[in-house]
Amino acid sequence: MSAATTQAIAPEEAVARVKEASTVSAPPPRNIAVDAYRGLVMVLMMGEVMRWEATARAFPNSTFWSILGYNQSHVQWAGMSLHDTIQPGFTFLAGVALPYSIRSRQRKGESFPHMLFHTMWRSLLLVALGVFLRSTDSPITYYTFEDTLSQIGLGYTFAFLIAFLKPRWQWMWLGIILFGYWLAWALYPAPGANYDWAAVGVSPEFVQKYLYHGFAAHWNKNSNLGNAFDIWFLNLFPRTSRFAFNEGGYLTLSFIPTLGTMLLGLIAGRWFHENAPKIPLKKFAIAAVALMAAGLLLHFTGINPIVKRIWTPAWTLWSGGVCFAFLAAFSWVIDVKGYRKIAFPLVVVGMNSIAAYLMAHLWEEFILSSFKIHLGMRFLNIFGTGLEPFFLGVLTMLAYWVMLHWMYKKKLFIRI
Repeated sequence: MSAATTQAIAPEEAVARVKEASTVSAPPPRNIAVDAYRGLVMVLMMGEVMRWEATARAFPNSTFWSILGYNQSHVQWAGMSLHDTIQPGFTFLAGVALPYSIRSRQRKGESFPHMLFHTMWRSLLLVALGVFLRSTDSPITYYTFEDTLSQIGLGYTFAFLIAFLKPRWQWMWLGIILFGYWLAWALYPAPGANYDWAAVGVSPEFVQKYLYHGFAAHWNKNSNLGNAFDIWFLNLFPRTSRFAFNEGGYLTLSFIPTLGTMLLGLIAGRWFHENAPKIPLKKFAIAAVALMAAGLLLHFTGINPIVKRIWTPAWTLWSGGVCFAFLAAFSWVIDVKGYRKIAFPLVVVGMNSIAAYLMAHLWEEFILSSFKIHLGMRFLNIFGTGLEPFFLGVLTMLAYWVMLHWMYKKKLFIRI
């Protein structure tokens, strides 16, 4: 820039340009609260190995183990357990990380087309990894797309594009996605009185306990728009037998409202940047209350039930509110109160979430069998046979953490 050109710039504009340049060039400090929250999500996911539910069955009169067992399993249909917060938390945090990722690449001078290509490649890898993990016990590739990684991958590129829009358009797209998805399900015919529930894997007990009637019947298990889509879509792929239903009711199309969860995370990530160095606790708290209230309103009015397995729009709102509450709590404890040291065990896991995800899916049986072989069942039953699954699970969790801590010390982080 020439001297003449420099003199023509107003002082206010020059200051603004300097601030803008420093914002892009200076990397922000790592958000420990986000890493710790992600670590909690992964610990809850890996914690399945502790088998609280099995221990609860061994102690049927124990309220303590009953509560733990309930919260380490998914609810049958409507509602939420602690275990049900894992997937929305992981998805929400993927959205929180998006503004950080975009700004990091902008600081490196990457063009938009290059960033878009990288995002599409990342999306493809996430979908493929989800399919791979679902296929580990299958004789052929098991093409199904309800895995957490696949669901994030299917929506990730759309979230990336929406991240470049103005805030009001981000909110508008969130509304369009949720309302459009709700409307499509509402217009799809609900099951009739003589519907063959057994043909879609719904047991008489489930029909008796959890079946909806009236308008809410549009969101019944395996008799909905999502299952109809999967009967067409999943049978386009090679299969050992024709797809008719998913036993848990999970669906490919859930990636659409799951994208809504990612957008809520994107908004939270944007608030972090806009308010830095302050923590927008008030915004997080208001969002948490408003979203949970909206989800409850839709649920109890019968407009849309809160069901994770089919990721209803009401679930997106309710679980999104829960995610904001978790984020607010972690930010308050770590950033406001400064208790960073107590977060370290979770940060070790959260900074290597993909590695933790793979460990839990691929190494669990190997580690469990190794402990059984080398420690012996007599040692594992030291607290009684009823606690053996829990004790063995705790040892496995410690093994996971030791490996992740070693990777943390060596700065080995798996990124996609």
